[in-house]
Amino acid sequence: MTKDYLFEIGTEEMPAHVVSRSVKQLADRTRKFLKENGLKFKDIKTYSTPRRLTILVEDLAEKQKDIDKVKKGPAKKIAQDADGKWTKAAQGFARGQGMTPDDIYFQELKGTEYAYVHVKKEGKKASDILLGMSNIIKAMTFPTKMRWDSNDFEFVRPIHWLVSLFGSDVIPVKILDITAGRKTQGHRFLGDSVVLANADDYEDALKDQFVIVDADERKDMIVHQMNDLVKKNNWKIKPDKNLLEEVTNLVEYPTVFAGSFDKKYLKMPKEVLITSMKDNQRYFEVYDQDDNLINHFIAVRNGNKDYLDNVISGNEKVLVARLDDAQFFYDEDCKYPLSHFVDRLQNVSFHDKIGSMADKMKRVRIIGDFLAKHWKLQDQVVKDFDRVSELYKFDLVTQMVGEFSELQGVMGMHYARLAGENEEVSVAIKEHYMPATSEGPLPETTVGSLLSVADKLDTIITFFGAGMIPTSSNDPYALRRNAYGIVRILLNQKWSLPFNEALPEMVDLLKGKTPAKLPKAGTQDEEIASFIRDRIKQYLQKNKFKYDIIDAVLASSQQDPIQILAAANVLQLHHDDDKFTPVVESLTRIDNILKKAKFKGQAKVDKSLFENNSENELYAGVENLQDVVDLADLYEGFVQLQPVIDQYFDTNMIMDKDEKIRNNRLAQLSNVSELADRLGDLSKLVIK
Repeated sequence: MTKDYLFEIGTEEMPAHVVSRSVKQLADRTRKFLKENGLKFKDIKTYSTPRRLTILVEDLAEKQKDIDKVKKGPAKKIAQDADGKWTKAAQGFARGQGMTPDDIYFQELKGTEYAYVHVKKEGKKASDILLGMSNIIKAMTFPTKMRWDSNDFEFVRPIHWLVSLFGSDVIPVKILDITAGRKTQGHRFLGDSVVLANADDYEDALKDQFVIVDADERKDMIVHQMNDLVKKNNWKIKPDKNLLEEVTNLVEYPTVFAGSFDKKYLKMPKEVLITSMKDNQRYFEVYDQDDNLINHFIAVRNGNKDYLDNVISGNEKVLVARLDDAQFFYDEDCKYPLSHFVDRLQNVSFHDKIGSMADKMKRVRIIGDFLAKHWKLQDQVVKDFDRVSELYKFDLVTQMVGEFSELQGVMGMHYARLAGENEEVSVAIKEHYMPATSEGPLPETTVGSLLSVADKLDTIITFFGAGMIPTSSNDPYALRRNAYGIVRILLNQKWSLPFNEALPEMVDLLKGKTPAKLPKAGTQDEEIASFIRDRIKQYLQKNKFKYDIIDAVLASSQQDPIQILAAANVLQLHHDDDKFTPVVESLTRIDNILKKAKFKGQAKVDKSLFENNSENELYAGVENLQDVVDLADLYEGFVQLQPVIDQYFDTNMIMDKDEKIRNNRLAQLSNVSELADRLGDLSKLVIK
């Protein structure tokens, strides 16, 4: 027999961003708990609101399956010693079955006596096992926790009630002084408490009390009401999954409404209005049919339509107050030239161990100029970069960014435009923060991309120089995200940058030109190169490259993300080809011989020492590949060279007794190995 099991944790209002992940955690932990205890069930449904985390276990078995089976153990000669006493093997066997050696009996099997036990055990009742749900509550983790009263127990918010119903039966799970029952709570203002007769009554009973416990249903209600409102007014809104998820988890009974504000505020940059509406008030901004921002917003109320006019009026007043503040800050900032703000950056600390923002901008210009020269960028790009590097952090000291920190870069772009800076310079100020998240949008302009890479490299270099290196569990300055952003931009722009060569040069250029402590040559710059290399691995993993290919390309001496990705693409493309395995086996055989001979490859190949045509053919084949740049062409060259390599091995004794001939052949193989290293350490590939 089976019944549904309902378990609800009722709390004070939780932060919206923890609701979905917390109810999923509750379901995952319960699923594991039930499986470990041998209780079968069909599935687990989740319900959640700001005030509750709930699961419904469907078709849960009323008890564990009874056990009635015979278990075979060690042979008798192992189970007992010469005196007939039980050995540790026998004791361990019995203990593993939940029994004692006295339960062991012997039975012959194919001429040998073995130890057996008859395990017979009645399954526990689900009602007894489910009392352990209290341990699941105690084990749950959250970004932040709270204590209440004088208890040591912590949870995301204080727990006020518990519901635990197995069918119609209460399972009295207990936390602190709260014992689970069948009473749940309706909407805080519109509903009453509800006594549930059965677990299956939950969803409908709370709907009668203005609580929609199904988060997907609440979301659909919001979307449907918004679409009706937009259609009625001939408006447009832009999808925002994150905001929709957030407002869904802020309400128990959603009612969508629209408000408005004075058109005069539309003269400010639209990002200011959107931030005020979306980030501060959780409103959806509204556009006309031409995608122009208009003076309306859409919001979601936690309640029904009663007194909705008052709700609209109140929300409009709150928004206008914020827009008035923003207008004041904007007008004040516009009174000053950009130089006024740039000068103040001398007194703004980037980090107390590194220096000021002004110092950072000077370093970034040096790094950016080096990169521009390395990549042979156009003169206009360099000119625009030099200009933007002189001012790009200025908006940090504006009043607008002081109030709306999320607008840093964005306001710099708008203020630069107002000050007459060209579009490339202005946009680069915004783009240097990109990508703001690991998979966020990348800069679109060349100047913005250059500034972003230079700025992020400076951050990594100076923090490593100051000894503030991320640990496995701690990265307070987001250096990993910065490094990953660098990798993504380089790959997006197809900019080659071998970090093992470039980093020491950049550090040398900075010496004597900054108060910041710089990385030590040969140690910390190698650590930085390795640190960035780990982010290349992250990129390859996120883009679904095979694990052995990732290991292979990262084990090469190559440090350029462009070349590493190119090698990964080539190996991924040909990994399942018929010719892939023979090519890899031939090249790996070469590496194995060189490693065994401990040959370092310093000697040059002397053609006068060749004894047969196979040596000439391999030499000619390698010469043809020396100038190949494209790794796809290099691989195809190895496909053509593979039979030549095999013939070389068939014809020649590599470890010849004559030292000159031996070293000459090893030198030939070393040249092949150096070319293959451009693709990676092929010995790490898993081949058929």
